[in-house]
Amino acid sequence: PEETVTSSFASFIQAVRPEHLSKTVRHRSKRMILDSIGVGLVGSTTHVFDIALQYCRELYSSVAVSSVYGKPGVKLSPTLAAFTNGVATHSMDFDDTWHPATHPTGAVLPALLAASQMLPPSTKPNGMDFLLAFNVGLEVQGRLMHFSTEAHDIPKRFHPPSVVGTIGSAAATAKLLSLSTAQCAHALGIAASLAGAPMANAATQAKPLHIGNATRLGFEAALLAARGMEANPLILDDIPGCSGFSAFYSVYQPKPLSTPSDHHEFLLEKQDIAFKRFPAHLGMHWVVDAALSVRNLFINYAGSFSPSLIRTIVLKIPVSKYINRPFPSSEHQARHSFQFNACTALLDGEVGLSSFTESSIHRQELRELLDKVVVEHPEDNAANFDKMYGEVALLLHSGDVLTGKCDTFYGHWRKPLSKESLLKKFRSNASHVLPEEKIETIITTVDNLENLSDSSQL
Repeated sequence: PEETVTSSFASFIQAVRPEHLSKTVRHRSKRMILDSIGVGLVGSTTHVFDIALQYCRELYSSVAVSSVYGKPGVKLSPTLAAFTNGVATHSMDFDDTWHPATHPTGAVLPALLAASQMLPPSTKPNGMDFLLAFNVGLEVQGRLMHFSTEAHDIPKRFHPPSVVGTIGSAAATAKLLSLSTAQCAHALGIAASLAGAPMANAATQAKPLHIGNATRLGFEAALLAARGMEANPLILDDIPGCSGFSAFYSVYQPKPLSTPSDHHEFLLEKQDIAFKRFPAHLGMHWVVDAALSVRNLFINYAGSFSPSLIRTIVLKIPVSKYINRPFPSSEHQARHSFQFNACTALLDGEVGLSSFTESSIHRQELRELLDKVVVEHPEDNAANFDKMYGEVALLLHSGDVLTGKCDTFYGHWRKPLSKESLLKKFRSNASHVLPEEKIETIITTVDNLENLSDSSQL
């Protein structure tokens, strides 16, 4: 393979040896090491060190109180449970998506679940407390995203939940822990220093870490603020010459979030959530529905789906490099490939959990379909989850052309899943690890969350 900057770094790391160090390098290095140890020793007398030490002792204590998804009887320390459950939430890219583009729930819910179990019996939040904290976490994420026009488009530089999700988790946890106004501000500031993950790690096993880290690190930010750690109280303001949250966006125009009096209209009321019907990047849902539409036309035309009759498959999709993958070779790449998902839908008439197994990905008949794909990027097809569309055209050897188009897939906020569809998805997913009676108990508990006296029961 052609060497890249990253591979050259990796090769250096693996190959360098002690004998490569010159006498001058060794001398200067030892000076630096000695100085740093001294600085560290004196630093151990500071208040901020005491806060961090106290926190780590609690974090890595032997007292594990928070549950882990799918592992009955397994408990972890709270923030590690949040991390683990956050990773689980995004491990298949099956979690909800908002507009502007982010995965809001996975960055908040695991932290709140773990925090609820962490708190002593006398201060357990009830179901309404839990719901409010959850919506605080969503509201903060949504407001931050709306402060930048750049955030409305499919991301290019960083994965949004690793940024707004971290701050949303901090806000939600701060609310659940009843932190003071000053502590809440510091929690947001601390979270900003823990935020960010590059888009280059999309379609890899590292991407689920973005959600795990967001929910964990936001949780940690709130705990650190609760213990007295401080940060810049203007972190969300646009301060010329000194970037706070604006470091993440080239265009950032924040507006104050007014203190609710008798009423506050949450963004979730104005903007619904998209729920995915199959485990892949949200953009895939447009091309899959378009592919299923044209597949039905093809069957009516030919009597069955016969790939040999197809000369070319034209996909009309928005420009987005990280989800334009002609020949994915892993499940995570396949979940981020317009081509793979369109061809899978054409071949199988559906896309589901089994579509992303090794055997499914490397099928010869699927590879033959992928060879026929041509991608076009119409100017009117914006890389924006509120405006984009997917179109799949089959150019047949006969000269005929069959076309399917989707501008709003089933599950999009403009076309929400029905209650029956959402319950069907939940039962199907939960059945992989839980018996039927526990699945139904969860459904009932969530449905009656407002009346739950102790949210840690969830």
